[in-house]
Amino acid sequence: MDISARADYAVRAMLTLAAEGGEAPVSVDRLAGEQDLPRKFLEAIVADLRRAGLVTSRRGAAGGYRLSRSAQEISVGDIVRAVDGPLAEIRRQRPQDLRYEGAAEHLPTVWVALRAALRDVLDDTSLADIVSGHLPSLVAELAARPDARRNR
Repeated sequence: MDISARADYAVRAMLTLAAEGGEAPVSVDRLAGEQDLPRKFLEAIVADLRRAGLVTSRRGAAGGYRLSRSAQEISVGDIVRAVDGPLAEIRRQRPQDLRYEGAAEHLPTVWVALRAALRDVLDDTSLADIVSGHLPSLVAELAARPDARRNR
């Protein structure tokens, strides 16, 4: 599974906003600088996050972006969907809508299970969880597995 640069940058920018605590808006320049992200690309990403209702913006010299709700209420899954669309589509189709013949007949069940596993991790992990380092038990357990860091 490949996490897009767009999703990675969006989550990192949102974590920076979460760590700020929402007191004052944070500029795109500052978001880009804090996470070493390309500013122009980040501008487009933040626009998607605003359209999705995850951030609010304020114009002007003291302008920038803030989370639209608490960091505990925004999941990683919310952010990924805002910038990349649905989790785990297969050729732009929902896994449960696929029909295969012969030896691949049961493959859609595997794709549905994959999407469910992604949801278990991404939808149950909030920005606040990551900023605090107190990750959900499932995430901590999966990351601690001996094979978790194996690259294959």
